[in-house]
Amino acid sequence: MQIKLAITDDHLMVINGLKTMLAPYPHISVVYDTTCAGNLLQALSQVQPDVLLLDIQMPDMDGMELCKQVRKSYPAIRIIALTNFMESHYIKQMLRNGAMGYLLKNTDQATLLTAIEKVYAGEQYLDATLQRNMLTEMITGQKRTAYDIPLTRREKEILKLIAEEHSNQEIADMLYISLRTVETHRLNLTQKLAVKNTAGLVKEAIKRGLAD
Repeated sequence: MQIKLAITDDHLMVINGLKTMLAPYPHISVVYDTTCAGNLLQALSQVQPDVLLLDIQMPDMDGMELCKQVRKSYPAIRIIALTNFMESHYIKQMLRNGAMGYLLKNTDQATLLTAIEKVYAGEQYLDATLQRNMLTEMITGQKRTAYDIPLTRREKEILKLIAEEHSNQEIADMLYISLRTVETHRLNLTQKLAVKNTAGLVKEAIKRGLAD
């Protein structure tokens, strides 16, 4: 068994840490690493890995949308989401968008290895802590309030601009991202914060001190 692995994360420290953790295992070879969505898509057009470790918070594209795009273009690639976010919203969305695994960035070496091998074999893998959290949520029905749910840097930027009454196209132009990416972020925000419309998003922006 020889597993070709690619890593995409906007922090070189994370990438180097993952490489160090995987170095003792000769059956896993890191074919390349990238720090943004654009570079990843370019690299994928040349070489497709067996498994892709994908950060869900990228500087130039929403990681959840990127996951969906990669799976559509390269269905054979097995994607493992890599993140600091433990919220069930992120997990469910990434799995719906085609990820087969979900790992926290503070994962240990053994867990990282197990996740890669299981996903390569066609199995889903969720960090044990995340499994417990989701099970507890299902049993108790208790979820954190919207205000308790953390937002990514990009989500905060977009929420602030929505509260300032900018259109989706204006936001896209201001942040140098695609209209589709803005629309995806907006939909994710409404689902994540459990609001129905722009008024609800504005209310959350005010609560979080992102708008007056």
